[in-house]
Amino acid sequence: MKHSLLSDRLIVKLSLSFLAILVLAGVGYMFTALYLSDNYFYETSQRLHANLAQDLIDEKFGNESPFDEEGNVNKALFGDIMHDMMAVNRAIEVYLLDKEGYVMYSVVLDHDAPETNQKKVALGPINQFIAQNGEGYILGDNPKNPDVQSVFSAAPFDKNGKEGYVYIVLASEDYLMTRESLMNSYFLRLGLRGSILTLIFAALLGILSIWYLTKNLRKIVYAAKRFQQGDLHYRIEDAKKTDLAGVAKTYNEMADTILADVEKIKSLENLRRELIANISHDLRTPLSIIQGYIETLQMKNTQLSTKEREEYLITINKSCERLSKLIAQLFEYSKLEANQIEPQKEPFLITELAHDIYRNYKVLAAQKNIDLQLEMEEGIPLVFADISLVERAIQNLMDNALKFTPEEGKVIVKIIPKEANVEIVIKDSGPGIAKANQALIFERYRQTKTGQEKEGAGLGLAIVKKIMELHNASIKVLSKPNEGTSFSFSLPVYSVT
Repeated sequence: MKHSLLSDRLIVKLSLSFLAILVLAGVGYMFTALYLSDNYFYETSQRLHANLAQDLIDEKFGNESPFDEEGNVNKALFGDIMHDMMAVNRAIEVYLLDKEGYVMYSVVLDHDAPETNQKKVALGPINQFIAQNGEGYILGDNPKNPDVQSVFSAAPFDKNGKEGYVYIVLASEDYLMTRESLMNSYFLRLGLRGSILTLIFAALLGILSIWYLTKNLRKIVYAAKRFQQGDLHYRIEDAKKTDLAGVAKTYNEMADTILADVEKIKSLENLRRELIANISHDLRTPLSIIQGYIETLQMKNTQLSTKEREEYLITINKSCERLSKLIAQLFEYSKLEANQIEPQKEPFLITELAHDIYRNYKVLAAQKNIDLQLEMEEGIPLVFADISLVERAIQNLMDNALKFTPEEGKVIVKIIPKEANVEIVIKDSGPGIAKANQALIFERYRQTKTGQEKEGAGLGLAIVKKIMELHNASIKVLSKPNEGTSFSFSLPVYSVT
């Protein structure tokens, strides 16, 4: 399956985004793990050595005093204590504090320096540690490095009238520096190796996941590609069951709409060609007649009798009238189709309009020996429409009825009041229209086969349909072969609100 450039770019972007998330998550995990491991180590060390200070007091201060007879610190004793402690754990630093927290002595400090005697450890953490029996995770001051908080063990003492605390830092400065260096190196190695392996595995898994998750998107892209290449009938199968059901369904609906529009355009193109062909034919016929008779008059003018010359002129006049009527219909239909005519609706009496049309067509009907009748009740209400357009529609229907009604036939115009509208019906006794052809008669230049040739451009009924559309109405046809045809439409009753 071929993928479009858009699909490839989307997959690349998703993959890069996924990898970026993994990298950020990996870095965040490393720092979180480092922080938690430090806390875990310190808490473990503190709990493991929680009683160290008390054990030291019990063991060392039982037989010997931390102060000599003059009240000075017993440095020899503390030297032995520090030696023993560091032999077991080099990370330990032991401090002797007075009851206010000032450092009285420590092997790791230079007591010749004046600032050493000013070093003080905050008693708050120490008292909290003693109160909790070393169960909690508590950080205290580091006299050697005041900027660092360390885990510790502490216990109070009262010896020879002097009170204070034995304060043991469980992680000395040297130990912390050594551990930090080793931990950084360890985590760097672990992070690099673990991150690389994790990224490779996660990248493969992520790409496979993205490939699977974008499967339906690729189907849509492929369908669009097929559609672009001319396969207008290709659709996404089971659109409602895909992960992108909304997009897939919308695409199918869009494709159906475009296909319908394409078919409509093709139909309009065929109608356009048919229109041009029919216009050419209808214009050529009267023009040929006019040209032929004029040439005959020019060539045989002295040889023709007065009667023949008059007949030629009558024929030319009829052809001119037919040509003029065709051009007028074309002009009228083009304006209607281009929506250049805006109906000027007003209330009027449809009965008066029907009487006027009846009087005008009665002479034409008599010439063809057709019985023209007008049927309507008294008191028919006003209708609300464009009177000139309605008159044109009725005239076209009358022309059509008289054209297809044989001699001694009948044409009836009915005005029928309804509840909210008035129905106008024009019924003839002509040859009728087959049901299959009834939908075609309102299309421009569509004439049905009735077994007899009739003059006409085929635009009369198309114009009627356009006029009805402007009035939000419809033209209906009821016909059967050899039983005549009935056309009807309705106009709204005018109501004063």
